[in-house]
Parts: sequence; structure tokens; C-alpha cells
Amino acid sequence: MLSALAVFVGAGLGALLRWLLGARLNPLFPILPLGTLAANLAGGLLIGLVIAWLARHPGVAPEIRLFVITGFLGGLTTFSTFSAEVVNLLSRGEILWGLSAIGAHLIGSLTMTALGIGLVHLLLARGG
Repeated sequence: MLSALAVFVGAGLGALLRWLLGARLNPLFPILPLGTLAANLAGGLLIGLVIAWLARHPGVAPEIRLFVITGFLGGLTTFSTFSAEVVNLLSRGEILWGLSAIGAHLIGSLTMTALGIGLVHLLLARGG
């Protein structure tokens, strides 16, 4: 029961943050919703940081892992909204913007995940 609660609360908080990012950032550049991009890039960085840190701390309670990874980061990041936004761009004939969004989300998220992992390794190598 505690595991389900951890996922539930984490997902709610992550989704709330994603909604706030969209509400604040999407109006700035309507053709390419920056809130979704920010959520996915931040989620990529955070998952990198978290998985690298957790790899060094295997004793962390499973409920904490579920809260952060499955719940919070699962609620924050969004493949479905990204997909809908890209399909919308492509269906309007905005091919270059659609392809740009694909590149920004996929390459950006993977890069941010690698950066997060690298930052943890760098900090731990320096005794942090």
C-alpha cells in the first residue's frame, strides 16, 4: 500500500509541475510548446542524477525510488503530450517545426540524462 501511495503522490506532484511549466512557458512561443520541452529536459537531467546517485546508494527504500522515479519523474515527463504536439505540427504542415521538436525532445532528453549521470560521477570523484 505504501508503494502505491508513493507513486500516487509523486505522480501528482510531477504532473502539477509539468502543468505549471506549460502554463508559464507555452505562451512564450506557441508554435513549439516550451513547457513540454522544459518538463522533458528537466526530467532527463533529474533521472540521470537520480539513477546515478541511487546506483551508489543501493540501500535507499524502494518507496523512495518509486516516489521519485516512477511517480514524480513519470508525472513530470510526457511522451504522450510531446507526441500529440508533434502530430499537430505535422498535420498543420509545419514539418520543420515538427522535426525540430522531435530532435529537441529526444536528443535533448538523452543528452540531459547523460549530463545528469556525468555530474554525479564528477561530484563523487571530487569527494562530493
